[in-house]
Amino acid sequence: MRLVWLVLFRTVAASLSLVITVGRLLLQPFEEPSQADSLSLGVIIAAYVSTVVVGIRLRRRKAGRLDAWVQVVGDVVIATGLVYLSGGADSPLTFLYSLAVIGAAVVLDGRGALWVAVSGAVAFSGLVVVLRLSSDAPMGPVFSSRGLFVLGSNLLALALIAVLAGYLARQLSATGGALSAREEDLRRLGGLQQQILSSMPSGLITCDAQRRVTYVNTAARAILHVEDGRHMGQPLESLLPGVSGLAPRSSRGELVVSTNHGQRRILGLSVTPLEGEPGALLIVFQDLTELRRMEEDLKRSDRLASLGALSAQLAHELRNPLAAMRGSAQLLAQERPTDVVSLKLTNILVRESDRLARLVDDFLRFARPPEPMRREVHLDALLTETVDMLRADPLARDVRVEVSAQERLMAAVDPDQLRQVLINLVRNGFQAAGPQGEVRVGLARGEKEAQIRVWDSAGSITEEMMGHLFEPFFTTRDGGTGLGLSTAHSIIRAHGGTIRVRSAPAEGTEFVVGLPL
Repeated sequence: MRLVWLVLFRTVAASLSLVITVGRLLLQPFEEPSQADSLSLGVIIAAYVSTVVVGIRLRRRKAGRLDAWVQVVGDVVIATGLVYLSGGADSPLTFLYSLAVIGAAVVLDGRGALWVAVSGAVAFSGLVVVLRLSSDAPMGPVFSSRGLFVLGSNLLALALIAVLAGYLARQLSATGGALSAREEDLRRLGGLQQQILSSMPSGLITCDAQRRVTYVNTAARAILHVEDGRHMGQPLESLLPGVSGLAPRSSRGELVVSTNHGQRRILGLSVTPLEGEPGALLIVFQDLTELRRMEEDLKRSDRLASLGALSAQLAHELRNPLAAMRGSAQLLAQERPTDVVSLKLTNILVRESDRLARLVDDFLRFARPPEPMRREVHLDALLTETVDMLRADPLARDVRVEVSAQERLMAAVDPDQLRQVLINLVRNGFQAAGPQGEVRVGLARGEKEAQIRVWDSAGSITEEMMGHLFEPFFTTRDGGTGLGLSTAHSIIRAHGGTIRVRSAPAEGTEFVVGLPL
């Protein structure tokens, strides 16, 4: 880098010298250039050419220490030539030796400066001696007192400049080395900081005093589904609606936001002032959506387990009197009573006893589902067969049904129980979508699980209904027992899987059944 600066300086100096010399020749009366002018022009052109050659080598990354020596030695030679042409010992250009020494100190450090100072001293002394011996003046002492003073002062100046330039070059080199080390440390620290911010699982957002976003890390972009670079300078409320209510300092809080993809996210976040900029904020948050969902699933499972145990006891208690009532009704029916009203009431009693018995059986199946008889099953084939069977259901009339299985998946499940789950979910979808509605059933591979998705176009499940959806006897349709979804939940839980649901009027309702692979 120092050689580059020296080459640039020499290029500028040589170019200016060449322009000045040519201009002076053009301004003189038209005549042949003198020998001194020709030599001066030749020296300047030689300096210019040598500088351009070294510059080309630098551009091709071939220049080295030898090129630096060529430059500084060339400076001494050029200085000697110009001093010779401008008056020898009385030349006003003797300072060029000092410039050569300074240039050597820059590109060759202190030792190079001393060598160039010695070379310049020898060249200047030799030039003065040669000029004195070749002059037409009567021979006497080679140096007069004035000549000795000029020679001594120039040599002393070269020595002092060499020492001072060498010292400054060493200090500059040491300072430059320390600065380079600090810059490298700063780059490594900046890279480490960026790597930490990009790798941390928590979202991080900073904003200025005007609540404009200044930084969003990778995790925050993934959680909020924002594109890189599109958020800079945007209002903080556009990313985290409601966060201003937690500012300027909140050790811990929760915020529910909707992403650009329409997904609902529950964020646990903290807001702290950002040091160094009054009014700026640092927001750190985690996505608690999955954790809250698991907590809700666990609470629901605990509720259903307690309710199941109570339901099993109640169902057993109902079975015995129900059997006695049905038996008595059958005996009365066998006597063939002549009274029409008695016969009608007896038939109603038998029919309702049968219905109540089926309800008790369903209740017991929910409370104590049988252990799954697992075997390897092609889920895509089971899904297609079940949906094809349900196309004939009266509820499917005028409903558009689509089936999509992206790949063939096998899982260890009880096919009969899983078919029962599919029937419940798909028939619920038919009923919710209604005529001219749409139901889509799909199968895809998730993370360590097979996902069966049942979607309908209705989107009629409200937030209030979500918390009771899998509870027994909770139903929103006339004539329903409210045991279909609760039984499906029990079956999927017995398989070690999960069942989730999301619903919105604009997006429809989707049940996602996850089965471990």
